[in-house]
Amino acid sequence: MKYFIVAGERSGDLHASNLMKEIKLRDSNAEFRFVGGDLMQAQGGKMICHYREMSYMGFVEILAGLFKILSVLKECKKEITVFKPDVVLCVDFAGFNMRLAKWAFKNGYKVHYYISPKVWAWNQKRAFKIKKYIDHLYCILPFEKAFFEKYGYKVDYVGNPLLDAVEQFEPVEDFKVKHRLSDKPIIAILPGSRKQEIEKILYVMMSAINVFPKYQYVIAAVENLSAEYYQQFQRNEDIHIVYNETYDLLKVSEYAIVCSGTATLETSLFNVPQVVCYQTSAISATIARMLIKVRFVSLVNLIADREIVKELIQENFTAHKLVDELRQLTESDKYVKEMREGYSEVRSLMGDSGASERTAELIVNYLKQ
Repeated sequence: MKYFIVAGERSGDLHASNLMKEIKLRDSNAEFRFVGGDLMQAQGGKMICHYREMSYMGFVEILAGLFKILSVLKECKKEITVFKPDVVLCVDFAGFNMRLAKWAFKNGYKVHYYISPKVWAWNQKRAFKIKKYIDHLYCILPFEKAFFEKYGYKVDYVGNPLLDAVEQFEPVEDFKVKHRLSDKPIIAILPGSRKQEIEKILYVMMSAINVFPKYQYVIAAVENLSAEYYQQFQRNEDIHIVYNETYDLLKVSEYAIVCSGTATLETSLFNVPQVVCYQTSAISATIARMLIKVRFVSLVNLIADREIVKELIQENFTAHKLVDELRQLTESDKYVKEMREGYSEVRSLMGDSGASERTAELIVNYLKQ
């Protein structure tokens, strides 16, 4: 069968590539065309566009890249018309994918969606739109199934693919030796993968660390940004940069400073105590506050429905408040113990690993019906 897949972010590339691998095990004739990244490309098929070309975040920032996004959307429609896939499979990336899904559905294509749009966070009545245009929805957060049931929409909860990614991870040997690190304990810095995020967040993160000279700091960098870009943050010998080794870094870290997003949940699965940070433009933040319907931004707190990790968001994200939170992490055993107990609660709520296998099985079976 033919699969047209769209994953517009780094995490989507990971999860879509694992899904492609599992689909091939169940459909020996699987043929792929996609928007995605290097991991998806390694599974075979034709790439239409790399996700880094559409990596915009925030209301104002997305407007700045609107022309490129619309041109990719036009190209996807053209490719789908020529390719005639058995299914258009959207992976996360809701702003783009919901537009594509609506067009594909109206043009007679089956539309499946893996990693649900986060309509529970804001403008919840968009659930009706999802129900109208998405044939099958595969959710990865445990509370999402009950949310959609309120709108009369039966969805499949498949578990969280991060469980698979962490379970399959094989750490490198001698990470500290490989990167010429000292024997000091490590605080991991996870500033996100988009330049817009990093520019607003990493300066504040780095301004807080001089208060803690007993630690060394390792920035988790991404390959789509240059070494020269990151070097501006490397202010002393205790600040290091590693590329595309976030899991290896978390494996050896004592604590972490994390940009809100998927990384907060990944950090919890590695049992690393963390503080969550986020900042965007003032206009984007104002719009978001008018729309957002949830109490938390980090996945850890959202899944538990209570505060397990501290969130320093927008005006609360200052060097002073970050220092205060790092003191809590580094000096209070009780605080760290309670956070790790919360991690265990989240892990239990997420269920079993195997999301990629379950989703692939459902997709192939639905298409055969």
